[in-house]
Amino acid sequence: MHIQVGYHITYECPQPTPMMLTLNIHYSRAADIVVPDCLVTTPAVPLSCYRDAFGNWCTRLVAPAGRFSVTANGVVNDSGQPESVSTAVVQHAVEALPEECLVFLLGSRYCETDRLSDVAWQLFGGASTGAARVQSVCDFVHQHIAFSYEDARSTRTAWEAYSERKGVCRDFAHLAVTFCRCLNIPARYCTGYLGDIGMPPPYGPMDFAAWFEVYLDGRWQTFDARNNVPRIGRVLIARGRDATDVALSNAFGRNTLIDFRVWVNDVTPEQMS
Repeated sequence: MHIQVGYHITYECPQPTPMMLTLNIHYSRAADIVVPDCLVTTPAVPLSCYRDAFGNWCTRLVAPAGRFSVTANGVVNDSGQPESVSTAVVQHAVEALPEECLVFLLGSRYCETDRLSDVAWQLFGGASTGAARVQSVCDFVHQHIAFSYEDARSTRTAWEAYSERKGVCRDFAHLAVTFCRCLNIPARYCTGYLGDIGMPPPYGPMDFAAWFEVYLDGRWQTFDARNNVPRIGRVLIARGRDATDVALSNAFGRNTLIDFRVWVNDVTPEQMS
């Protein structure tokens, strides 16, 4: 199947404002891209692209004073099948982990392993290792946090999500990532597109989504504490330690978000033409 993904974001800037954007489909899906999700700005400005330390594709620009929009509209080929459920049983000893995994065992801006370590071992220390333990984490987080757009807060940490028991998908991901790191399982935060393909209505407002990956059985595997069921059409944009590393936009100056729209739709070849 073909999945159309894209966004339209408008800012109001009182003066020229440098920005860094992380909005392109991740290179790991490059072979699936049917229509590239080229970033287009209004008005047009020079763009400079680079790979960050985690391999994510990023864009630098200077937004002019006034209204400024960034838009993309791409199409990705997808199997159309629900993602597989991990049955990995091998949970690597810390000393056996590849060096590139070690940073994903450590605390980070939104993932306070020091504050949640005792809680993690009390809750999950008796669970089976491997995917079964990660699934236990997902089950707990899914039940523990009440999803609420009204209670979204960009500064909420994993500890605060655990204490307040409310949040949005990034809070589910941060808490699950933190628990996994406390349990010596490398975990990294992911952001991207995830529509409602194959899901029954009603549908909420579309937004970018957050989930996470853990290193088990010698490879990174996807888990999603927010939805906690296999989904169709997940499209990765970026990975990092937490939301700090994969912020969709960083603006170095005052700005106001005027418009924010995201879309994910399954489309036919006729609709693409």
